[in-house]
Amino acid sequence: MLIAALLQTKMLFLVQMAASNRPLLPPSAERLEVTAPDGNRLVGVRLGAPSNPKSPLLGFGGNAWNADSMALYLHSLFPDHEVIAFHYRGYAPSGGEPSAKALFADALTIFDHLQQGRSHPIIAIGFSIGSGVASHVARHRPVNGLILVTPFDSLKALAREHFSWAPTGLLLRHHMPVIDLVKEQRTPTAMIAAGRDTIVPARRSAPLRSAIPNLVLDRTITDAGHNDLYDHPAFVSAMREAVAIFEATAPR
Repeated sequence: MLIAALLQTKMLFLVQMAASNRPLLPPSAERLEVTAPDGNRLVGVRLGAPSNPKSPLLGFGGNAWNADSMALYLHSLFPDHEVIAFHYRGYAPSGGEPSAKALFADALTIFDHLQQGRSHPIIAIGFSIGSGVASHVARHRPVNGLILVTPFDSLKALAREHFSWAPTGLLLRHHMPVIDLVKEQRTPTAMIAAGRDTIVPARRSAPLRSAIPNLVLDRTITDAGHNDLYDHPAFVSAMREAVAIFEATAPR
């Protein structure tokens, strides 16, 4: 139990796995860099022109995703949008050590940097643990829309699912209370879940449905799991439908 408490950061933030799956970026990709208030360097990537009249997409991947994979995947779905993603703190080449608190703070730093001089509001997209980060951004900054993919109500509740034998309430050092972040927020929000998800079971996503005040799309891909969801045609369709809804209701 003590070992699990000490190793929870490594168990939660799969830094090595993310680093081992770095894809090649096209020559058109632009490297981005932001310095966090504590001096750590945060490195990201942009695909697509920033002058694009459509809403930029800011993606936050799962705990085994890197920014390059996230940006490439979103750009494959939305080739006519500007897509931006950053490597989480502690995920090379970004510096520092990962933690839920740090990821939340870094996301606001990144958002503020990207918003400078922009006329089109950003759409925040979060996959799995990234849904917590994206929700934090939508809670504290004006976004055009929020897409939550395989989200959980809280990291504490999810930890109880997987470690029911441990006093997770006492041991957990990383907190992402997604349900509290989305409450009373009028941001148009889409939620997409996987029906066969064993990593984020349906009962951990379900409480969000009644908590989100402006749920404009709620889709469960019944025959998909947590990790094979992204290539499912129904998932691709739901993602595109969500962005289309946000674009149609965006202030002009």
